[in-house]
Amino acid sequence: MKYAIEAEGLTKRYGDKAALDGIDLRARTGAVLGVLGPNGAGKTTAVRILATLAAPDAGRALVGGHDVTRHPAKVRELIGLTGQYASVDEKLTGTQNLLLIGRLLGLSRVAARARAAELLARFGLEEAAGRAASGYSGGMRRRLDLAVSLVSRPRILFLDEPTTGLDPHARGELWEIVRELVADGVTVLLTTQYLEEADQLADDLLVIDRGRVAAAGTPAELKALAGGHRLDVRPLRAADVEKAEAILGVRAADGLLTLPVHDLAVPPAVLRDLDDAGIVLAEHALRLPSLDDVFLTLTGGPR
Repeated sequence: MKYAIEAEGLTKRYGDKAALDGIDLRARTGAVLGVLGPNGAGKTTAVRILATLAAPDAGRALVGGHDVTRHPAKVRELIGLTGQYASVDEKLTGTQNLLLIGRLLGLSRVAARARAAELLARFGLEEAAGRAASGYSGGMRRRLDLAVSLVSRPRILFLDEPTTGLDPHARGELWEIVRELVADGVTVLLTTQYLEEADQLADDLLVIDRGRVAAAGTPAELKALAGGHRLDVRPLRAADVEKAEAILGVRAADGLLTLPVHDLAVPPAVLRDLDDAGIVLAEHALRLPSLDDVFLTLTGGPR
């Protein structure tokens, strides 16, 4: 199956507000589809429909080849879901949380205990297995939450802003887990507001704004929408900034000058001109547009 998730014309209204206004999306099997958008763009609504937690007002969606409205039970057999906030029972220990889910999914006591032990080891939670989840750090709770979503060994995983509120170290740990899952063949639909996260993890990207698709493609393709390369230079001496502005024809921001580059022959020539003028640079770099640039270009920034 080329696409693990396919949706056409998904529409969802809440009163007069269109949370989704006819979006199309496709997630390739065994890849990560990153879904970006400002708050209120419709990302979570899309996940809820695809995970059979909400019904669309119009449109059609297939998950694992099954229609989400006609065969929701078959879809649920294939998926796992981790929301924006940890949903584990904080009064239970790590082991008890996993055992509970395993038993609810129909595993025998022996099978549930074996699966719990396997997941606790995989997520580095063995030492905390017997402690109540209320005593876990934010990163540990998110790892336990993700472990809970994997008890059924889903082939399709929905991650709805899974690293919200995590520190950079915990976020990095979760990224590594996602990479391992994809290496095992799991398809991941990841919603996020962290542009670096999407750049790190996503094979394909979808940008949603006001319930509509603003753009879709690979990270490289979307970066191209924001323009070509740019040359960043920062003079070592503050007294040289004005001279550098005259040479580049741009204004500095906090001592950094950024020149749009549409011809790759330009940067060497510019650097020679700066050197000929006796301007010593503290730093210089030729960069592609970032996903931050894409996000601002397509949505006007977070709202």
